Amino acid sequence: MKKSILGFFLIFSAIVFSCQEPINGLEEAAIIPLPSSIQAGSGAFELSSSSRIQLIGSSKNLSDLGEFLVSKLKPATGYDLKVGTEEGDIQLVINGNDDSETYSLDVEKSKVTISASSEAGIFYGIQTLVQILPVQIESSTVVEESWRIPVGKIEDKPDYSYRGSMLDVARHFFEVEDVKHYIDQMAKLKLNYLHLHLTDDQGWRIEIKSWPNLTSIGAKTEVGGGEGGYYTQDQYKEIVDYAAKNYITIVPEIDMPGHTNAALASYGELNPGVNLPDGDFGTMKEGKIDFDILDKNPQPAELYTGIEVGFSTLATNKDITYQFIEDVIREISEITPGPYFHIGGDESHVTEKDDYIYFVEKVQEITAKYGKISIGWDEIATTKLAKGNVAQFWALEENAKLAKDQGNQILMSPAKRAYLDMQYDSTSRLGLHWAAYIELDSAYMWDPATYADGISKADILGVEAPLWTETIKSRADIEYMVFPRLAAIAEIAWTPTPKREWTDFQRRIAVQGKRWDMNGIQFYKSPKVNW
Repeated sequence: MKKSILGFFLIFSAIVFSCQEPINGLEEAAIIPLPSSIQAGSGAFELSSSSRIQLIGSSKNLSDLGEFLVSKLKPATGYDLKVGTEEGDIQLVINGNDDSETYSLDVEKSKVTISASSEAGIFYGIQTLVQILPVQIESSTVVEESWRIPVGKIEDKPDYSYRGSMLDVARHFFEVEDVKHYIDQMAKLKLNYLHLHLTDDQGWRIEIKSWPNLTSIGAKTEVGGGEGGYYTQDQYKEIVDYAAKNYITIVPEIDMPGHTNAALASYGELNPGVNLPDGDFGTMKEGKIDFDILDKNPQPAELYTGIEVGFSTLATNKDITYQFIEDVIREISEITPGPYFHIGGDESHVTEKDDYIYFVEKVQEITAKYGKISIGWDEIATTKLAKGNVAQFWALEENAKLAKDQGNQILMSPAKRAYLDMQYDSTSRLGLHWAAYIELDSAYMWDPATYADGISKADILGVEAPLWTETIKSRADIEYMVFPRLAAIAEIAWTPTPKREWTDFQRRIAVQGKRWDMNGIQFYKSPKVNW
């Protein structure tokens, strides 16, 4: 019996002391991303069952934001806080009507005030408020705890307007609930763009009603030969709406003219024919002429389940190709309220250079016709970019410089720092390492404004961390590769470089790790951090 009691005590002690120790001052809070300014005071505000959330100002969704705060506090505290315009000790104050993401969080002994000129600012202030409560606030069941918040004031705003992550759902398909889960985690880190890589050689993942074979054929597989899948347009709209409630904008990507084998397998007429001496046509098949198919109408490609790149291309000299592209862009744009449409453009190795230039410039025109700004991987900067379009730097600095020299902005996603599919080290159970091994410190210690020669902060739209999924098959796989590195990228995008410091991030990410543990996030426990 004594041994049983002692065992219980040890387990209980481990649980208690594994949680965050109470902080004495606001400057000790483990907030990620780190705010622009933290001014510590003395004393603390204590949340109680009698606390009320007061809404001040006129805003369409301010009441929803109040209920969102209740949903973050109720599971662990058990407090079903009232939300309304009556006087309360937690105040959400809209004091303007613009798109600014700036907010302030003022903690006094008697009340907490989150104020902003936009709903997004209030949302980010709520995320910060949750992070300065004890980590037990993440519990899904009621915890006996003193819910104290140190007095002080936080003034905060993002360093970059675009702070994103990319999820590749083409190499391996992920269900709607998995995407929503990813959105939840992004929102906690104040990321505001989710780039969905919807098409690739291995699968087409979005319903296009005017071209039904894209899903009846092109969606039926994935890397390794799995069953694949796709989002209906209603499911896609569900993702878009869910993201919007978390102040995240969806950026759809249709990769072209390369990375298109799934489309070529669905519709043979998109497959480029190769002129032969007798006037017939051979068909491109994984980058080679298939001389067994000699027909004036090129045949569909075979479905592809490998991970090699660069072998596919759309026919760039056919009217049917551009009709196809226009239909795809039109249908997706109609259900995508955000400003951006990603046109891919990378690794199109079998597209002739002149054909590539013609294609990208024409696709930019089609995208603009439907009211969208084009983003493309940095290769698109070798063409003439339309004004306002964006080059996403992943590989070649000279391409980023070409975009800048044309007066266009850069989205920073250097593969050697920001690619979340890269292995942490040679022992990582998932991932690739063609670009680099990226440990947590490597993901954190770089500056977008000085990374590429000739590219300054004024040239940069923002920062995005892509997760390619050649080796990623499940939600647990996503979590292992993304966390903790996505937190590092989020801080790079939000926090001014002079305020970022690796040893302080090590301290704060260790506390964030406790939050992930409580949320069941299966993250990589980097040896660079004392978890």
